[in-house]
Amino acid sequence: MLSATSGGVPPPTRVLSGHNVKCWNSRSLRIWSGEFPDFLPKQVEKIKDTYARKLASRIERLPVNFSKGCVMSSCVKPKEQKEVNPVVLLHGFDSTCLEWRYTLPFLEEAGVETWAIDILGWGFSDLGRLPSCDVASKRDHLYQLWFTYIKRPMILVGPSLGSAVAIDFSVNYPEAVDRLVLINASVYAKGTGNLANLPKAVAYAGVYLLKSIPIRLYATSLGFNDLPLSTCIEWTNIGRLHCLLPWWEDATVNFMISGGYNVIDQIEHVKHKTLIILGEDDQIIDYKLGVRLHCELPNATLHQIPNCGHIPHVEKPDVVSRLIVEFVQSDRSQSAKPDSVSTVSVPARVLVQADI
Repeated sequence: MLSATSGGVPPPTRVLSGHNVKCWNSRSLRIWSGEFPDFLPKQVEKIKDTYARKLASRIERLPVNFSKGCVMSSCVKPKEQKEVNPVVLLHGFDSTCLEWRYTLPFLEEAGVETWAIDILGWGFSDLGRLPSCDVASKRDHLYQLWFTYIKRPMILVGPSLGSAVAIDFSVNYPEAVDRLVLINASVYAKGTGNLANLPKAVAYAGVYLLKSIPIRLYATSLGFNDLPLSTCIEWTNIGRLHCLLPWWEDATVNFMISGGYNVIDQIEHVKHKTLIILGEDDQIIDYKLGVRLHCELPNATLHQIPNCGHIPHVEKPDVVSRLIVEFVQSDRSQSAKPDSVSTVSVPARVLVQADI
């Protein structure tokens, strides 16, 4: 559970009907209060990291109508939509689209249409009328968001537990997925295990601890290599912003007691071409599990990033973006050869320290 704690022209207001539910909200989209949308916690103003601030300013809420109702769902939309299949970025356990603050700009500079989506129950969506946040609800919500706004097969990118989300989704909705990118995949855990059987009072106490700064600092330090304290504190503050929303505890407990993701038996059914990315120094997911995943997926390639921990898209964004772009373009015309891709090789840590 600690693995991911370190760590989107608005469409017109509309009525969406489906499942006998209507959704109308004139505040549906990007509502500004200075630099940031006003649905973000006010603590976002204290973030110093330029890249996090820029991405936070682009977050908006879209109405997504699914089986549990209508949720104003947070995401970062692409600056430009194209005819080719887009890259859609998920995030890890109990995290947000801000995980992609360094990699998303690289992808956009390379000309890739890129979405960053908050998984139901996490991120900055409006869960004032809290729906169930179990696996089936998360899957249905993601599908309806895709069906309503994206409408083309995705290159679906899942880091850590986001890999389990991506595998579960691709097996259930193969037509919505073009290919997969799995980053330090957490896919061999059998759900939330004994946590699902905790009394609610105990579960809420555990979730309260998960929100605490000391636990988040520890998780952030585990996720990266030799992180300076000042950077660790800043990244911790970014990674826990969504915990300050009033429904975060309820959504997290709901997911915990639902049993969580167990996709072990689904892996062999993944037919999509897959890129597996591993951080050489991941202290959270054993490298052997990445090799096992490579062996069990029928159409996968594996790339290891040296001197990199559990969250490569934060620690080595230039490398991750290059790998994704090459993977996206690998089956396209000769005019889009991988070796024509250009990325600026600047370590994220240098960028971040310059900002804070």
